[in-house]
Amino acid sequence: MPSIFDEMIDRRASGSAKWNWYDADVLPAWVADMDFRCPDPVLQALHKAVDHGVFGYETDSKKLRDILTARMAERYNWQIKPTNLQFTPNLVSVLNFVSMAFSDPGDEIIMTTPVYPPFIGAPGNSNRISTMVDMAVTQDAQLIRYEIDFDAFEAAITPRTKVFILCNPHNPVGRMWSRADLEHLAEICLRHNILICSDEIHCDLIMDGGTHIPMASLSPEIADHTITIMSPSKTFNMPSLGIAFAIAQNETVYKTLEKAMTGFLPHVGTPGIVAAEAAYADCQSWVDQLLPYLKGNRDYVVNYVREHFPQVNYTCPEATYLGWLDWRAMQLPGESPFKFFLEKARVGYSDGAPFGKAGEGFTRINYATSRQLLEQIMERTRAAIEDL
Repeated sequence: MPSIFDEMIDRRASGSAKWNWYDADVLPAWVADMDFRCPDPVLQALHKAVDHGVFGYETDSKKLRDILTARMAERYNWQIKPTNLQFTPNLVSVLNFVSMAFSDPGDEIIMTTPVYPPFIGAPGNSNRISTMVDMAVTQDAQLIRYEIDFDAFEAAITPRTKVFILCNPHNPVGRMWSRADLEHLAEICLRHNILICSDEIHCDLIMDGGTHIPMASLSPEIADHTITIMSPSKTFNMPSLGIAFAIAQNETVYKTLEKAMTGFLPHVGTPGIVAAEAAYADCQSWVDQLLPYLKGNRDYVVNYVREHFPQVNYTCPEATYLGWLDWRAMQLPGESPFKFFLEKARVGYSDGAPFGKAGEGFTRINYATSRQLLEQIMERTRAAIEDL
């Protein structure tokens, strides 16, 4: 039976960054947005706002605060207050403001790599230092799995380490960190008085069941030392609508972040607010259809790599819609696998190198697209290799 996610939507004329970054003959599999229409309730809410015809300054949304407060309690048994929420246009800005607000120039911001490139770039934007700790990798045949190297993590901490930026679920390796993982990380951070900034933007995109665990939900003490960032942008495919939110339950931490952002970060506008209200209130059935489709695409990529590229190692993501492929054993010609496939296959993967030194020789694949397009991407990849 056809899926609503099988539709091939022409996005080039829409101004899409994903589809217009490269030449028109390149199939994009890079930036993390999906080639799917937003859920109907979101579109209807936006149409209603447009039909109203007035776009003045937006007041704070008590409705959205209440929706999100209830959502945290229902999904994670995490009790927050509406006043713990700060709305922002995006997640990356918060990473930068946290780096500035909770450290001084020359201080260190620690993270586990490979990781989403803005983690690595944020500290340097305000003259802080990125401390990158490579994760450990276990391997079973071609399947690779990343783990936190807790000894290396703690050994990298110095008196100038002020903030830990956590990616949970992890981009690009697709791990859902366990309660034990999170507790161990939190114990280290609390012992060294390090603030935790937890990017949980992919928390709804769980491939094999199970439940996401927010770092701050573990205990009141951990919550006091944590800023959590979430957004509807990945789950409901609405990044250009410009809405995310930070949760800080410690009043001092909340006010410090608020002060740092004031005057620099614009308020969230009407489209973002009304879209988020509709998404979180009325679109769970859409997500329930989306997740099996993404899981099917993930399994297609995994099986294709296993069958056709026996020298290539791969992750099987527990969450996100992002695969991570290790091409190093193939010794592909040229500067990098990313460049090779862009030039020879006309496929635009994400280059692994910007994810940290541990990403060199890798590419990230976004499989949140129609199966038909995903098949074309993998077949072009195969053809480029066979032409060697």
